Amino acid sequence: MNALLEDLRWRGLIYQETHPEAMEELLNKESVSLYCGADPTADSLHIGHLLPFLTLKRFQQHGHRPVVLIGGGTGMIGDPSGRSDERVLQTPEMVQQNVDGINRQMEQLFDFTGGNGAVRVNNKDWLGQIDLLTFLRDYGKHVGVNYMLAKDSIQSRLEGGISYTEFTYTILQAIDFGHLNKEHNVKLQIGGSDQWGNITSGIELMRRMYGEVEAYGMTIPLVTKSDGKKFGKSESGAVWLDRTKTSPYEFYQFWINTPDADVIKYLKYFTFLSHDEIDALEQSVEQEPHLRLAQRKLAEEVTKLVHDEAALSDAVRITEALFKGDLAALSAAEIREGFKDVPQSTVTAAADLVELLVEAGISPSKRQAREDITNGAISINGEKQTDVSYEVGDSDKIDDEFMIIRRGKKKYFMVTFN
Repeated sequence: MNALLEDLRWRGLIYQETHPEAMEELLNKESVSLYCGADPTADSLHIGHLLPFLTLKRFQQHGHRPVVLIGGGTGMIGDPSGRSDERVLQTPEMVQQNVDGINRQMEQLFDFTGGNGAVRVNNKDWLGQIDLLTFLRDYGKHVGVNYMLAKDSIQSRLEGGISYTEFTYTILQAIDFGHLNKEHNVKLQIGGSDQWGNITSGIELMRRMYGEVEAYGMTIPLVTKSDGKKFGKSESGAVWLDRTKTSPYEFYQFWINTPDADVIKYLKYFTFLSHDEIDALEQSVEQEPHLRLAQRKLAEEVTKLVHDEAALSDAVRITEALFKGDLAALSAAEIREGFKDVPQSTVTAAADLVELLVEAGISPSKRQAREDITNGAISINGEKQTDVSYEVGDSDKIDDEFMIIRRGKKKYFMVTFN
């Protein structure tokens, strides 16, 4: 058995394969060039895009050569897969800006040096050279309408409607596979499970145009959460790879908050830890779940992979300071970042603490506010305050703008001043 495929199966990363036995034989006998693509629908990928590219990276670690395709051409059209409506077309300038952003992220994920260094391509370079008559005569002639209508990505859109533009998308991606097979000796395409129709279309188009070709397809399962909620969303929305959209701290927090029911699956999917390391962490989840060792390891590994050691170090430092309530160890920007999702309110001015707690909605009444203060349930910027006559002043404002109040052990509030 091929060691790479054995590892992928153990991790649950193989969903569909076109010719399993022949592909295994191929991987055993030579270093294979394979590709995975992403359309530049935004200037950053989010973690929902991450798994196919990490799987591509596993192939590179086993001596194969990854070809990373950013769809500057197909991104002008829009993939109907997994959608119920038409995409809004982007301008060429927007697409190029998005291509540049995703390319920077690929630099972090892949090694582009050495004998099996990754190769980066943009399908605009060849799709942009095909005129309409060439498209219809050289490619469209080989693709049956009935064959395309049978594809799930198209069939699911027929009732609501699909434009001819998006209808042709699967042909464009089929052209990609054929081009890369001829120009870069690419023999395998991998992608998410929603790409199965596009992948098999590429193999079928090559067969019709060139006869028998050595080409294979493999898909990776959709990432799911045990509670049924969509993977890749946090309280603030999508979890992006771009640190200006999702900070390394927020990124780290997303992974460290993984439920016990999902953490081992995600360790297998998203990290390069060995089987033994993951088995040990699985035992920890079962025997000492309160330590959350698996979640911490998951957060560390993925943050380091997508960002770097320095970003991981900052994320851990902020996390530990907030856990201990040591706000003095953080900058104003880090405090804002750490508490961006807590309830926020604006008060008229610095005032008597009891009145402020009521005005900010932290305590429901003055009587309760006094009781909270007396009982030691109120902290200002990490410092407990038990004086019911305490006057909030400028020295309590962080960056002269806001303060963090904690009520009880876990309820935090950000209060800003007019």
